[in-house]
Amino acid sequence: MTPKEIVEFIKEKDIKMVDLKFMDFPGTWQHFSVPISELNEDSFEEGYGFDGSSIRGWQPIHASDMLVVPDPSTSMIDPFCKEKTLSLTCNIVDPITKENYSRDPRNIALKAEAYLKSTGIADTVYFGPELEFFLFNDVRYDTDQNHSFYFVDSKEGTWNTGAVEPNGNLAHKPRNKEGYFPCSPTDSLQDIRTEMVMVMQELGIEVECQHHEVATGGQCEIDMRYNTLTKSGDNIMLYKYVVKNIARLHNLSACFMPKPIFEDNGSGMHTHQSLWKGGQPLFAGNGYGGLSDMALHYIGGILKHSSAICAFAAPSTNSYKRLVPGYEAPVNLAYSSRNRSAAIRIPMYQANPKSKRIEIRFPDPTCNGYLAFSAMLMAGLDGIENKLDPGEPLDKDIYALGPEELASVPSTPGSLAEAIDALEADHEFLLKGDVFTQDAVDMWIDYKRTSEIAPIDLRPHPYEFALYYDC
Repeated sequence: MTPKEIVEFIKEKDIKMVDLKFMDFPGTWQHFSVPISELNEDSFEEGYGFDGSSIRGWQPIHASDMLVVPDPSTSMIDPFCKEKTLSLTCNIVDPITKENYSRDPRNIALKAEAYLKSTGIADTVYFGPELEFFLFNDVRYDTDQNHSFYFVDSKEGTWNTGAVEPNGNLAHKPRNKEGYFPCSPTDSLQDIRTEMVMVMQELGIEVECQHHEVATGGQCEIDMRYNTLTKSGDNIMLYKYVVKNIARLHNLSACFMPKPIFEDNGSGMHTHQSLWKGGQPLFAGNGYGGLSDMALHYIGGILKHSSAICAFAAPSTNSYKRLVPGYEAPVNLAYSSRNRSAAIRIPMYQANPKSKRIEIRFPDPTCNGYLAFSAMLMAGLDGIENKLDPGEPLDKDIYALGPEELASVPSTPGSLAEAIDALEADHEFLLKGDVFTQDAVDMWIDYKRTSEIAPIDLRPHPYEFALYYDC
């Protein structure tokens, strides 16, 4: 809708409030609301002021004034507000220069799409993220000078087969790695996922399927249809918003951490992607897996820069509890058709050229979608521009390879610290077209080191007491 149409829509639907949503630097939706009397057509140019120094990774206190400027194309009625509320996703603008903010993730995504068009290589990039998550019945955690613990529980958890439950234990709890995907009553979350799908569809997200995932303890997946880069970033935030709020309505807690449960599969965000130009797919060809030379060079760029990409696509210390061999987590930096043990898979479900794409399997849902997608696109374009050779495909079960053969296959970083070091050493490809500014990269590195990596490194781990207390 246009700003004028939105103003008319507000009157027609008797909307009471306008909610202004935007993303902070790490990747969490933020918001504030204004009465409808505070919105008019000029609001979509003038924006609304807020304190940028209170947002993680943004402004210092002496330069804190910032603007949120609503994007009229993102308007929707918020399904979770008691009073009828219009929701608008916003971009961040400097109130003095009127320039888009360099650390606004959505701005980076928009610049990545503009850079793609400027290269002449393609005019559209599509991303199809597959987010996995857990639905828990109880979540508790705390840490202080003298203690640290977490506790998550699910009625579906295989650890609860012997539990005394209020109405009797009715069993049918999926065993470890057996959640993909038995029918009810073992899958107890079918109706809740369907409710999530219904709300997503009402809000404009096209959904392809929903199902239980591999792990015990309530692991789920709902797959969105692919979309353009920025729109897919928008859809991830809306997806999480719907999942978390529907879960809460059912007295459940949705968890997007990559590895909340020990000794079972973690949650990933496999990301399908392809380039198009003039309405025609560019990744279909006569090469390996039905790919074009362009697609293979794109893969070459992803493989070359994969460690740096991990700093955005697997951006939490918990990410590297998932990225270990043996749990369907693709730590091996190779490409292959149909092979889910490789970091890059070429789906072979259909022969239609329009379906030809690649799937990057190491990202997870802690990522900031705008940044992760932009980083992957920039790496792929670097591969195309420099005709990077991805090497030979690896059409084997990589998890079953012997030590000698496996030694020749590079792997993802072993920790967030390694990924951040890789980004520090390899980020020139991100700076092309001013997509990522040096300022944004430097702040990402500093924030991760000081706010996430260092605090984890400084704290005793509960399991260290089991290992070392009797020393």
